[in-house]
Amino acid sequence: MFDVDGYLRRIGCDGETGVDIATLRKLHKSHLMAIPYSSVAYDLADGPQVADLDDDAVFETTIVERRGGACYHLNRLFHRLLRELGYDVTLMAGSTAEGLQTFGTDIEHMFNRVRLDGDDWLVDVGYPGPTYVEPLRVCATVQSQYGSQFRLVDNDTEIALRRRGAATRWSSTYTFTMKPRQWSDWKELEDNFRELLSDPGRDDTREILCGRAFENGQVFMRQRRYLTVRDGREQVRTITDDDEHRMLLSRILSGDLD
Repeated sequence: MFDVDGYLRRIGCDGETGVDIATLRKLHKSHLMAIPYSSVAYDLADGPQVADLDDDAVFETTIVERRGGACYHLNRLFHRLLRELGYDVTLMAGSTAEGLQTFGTDIEHMFNRVRLDGDDWLVDVGYPGPTYVEPLRVCATVQSQYGSQFRLVDNDTEIALRRRGAATRWSSTYTFTMKPRQWSDWKELEDNFRELLSDPGRDDTREILCGRAFENGQVFMRQRRYLTVRDGREQVRTITDDDEHRMLLSRILSGDLD
């Protein structure tokens, strides 16, 4: 059963019920550190559910059991948490270049926007790659977080979220519009996803894509590609040893990153 107090305790924010940017920053970063992005938390063998989810059931798996989930699990639950705390929160849709190519729809990635004291803030606790660890203000100014820089580039038809690390060039994270969305908008993605998984030649149900934030960065595992971002500096390794792969994956999912 969805429980605001239990949710806050699970992400290390017990009693943090304020509606202000300082609290929002803490909730956002704490969520990313406490609950992993995980492609292995849910079994996709019977087909994905994206548009119509049972919040209570997802809450048990994703938050109570701390198994995490995909963007449509994590950001859906965070949307509800913020709404019940009193935030003015709007559901948003974005698309990565890979997602657009794979699923053929621009409604792919799910995240949120919060209106607070006259400013709009991007809020995303479910992106499986280097991204903002704290809310990002919707403005033209370059914003820095933990050694990484972010900027929003508006080209009239869509907005591109771009990131630059301490030693890397600007690259796009995802594109989006400011149009508010409904859960049902993800039905096309769900249908396309289901069709892809029905192809006997594909192996999507066993894809490994996991990630978590730590105090000054993030860590991700995609299949055997292990990426660490610390103070904006990226290190990438391909893990060939099975035992090391299992160990690193276990650490990401458990949060034992020391």
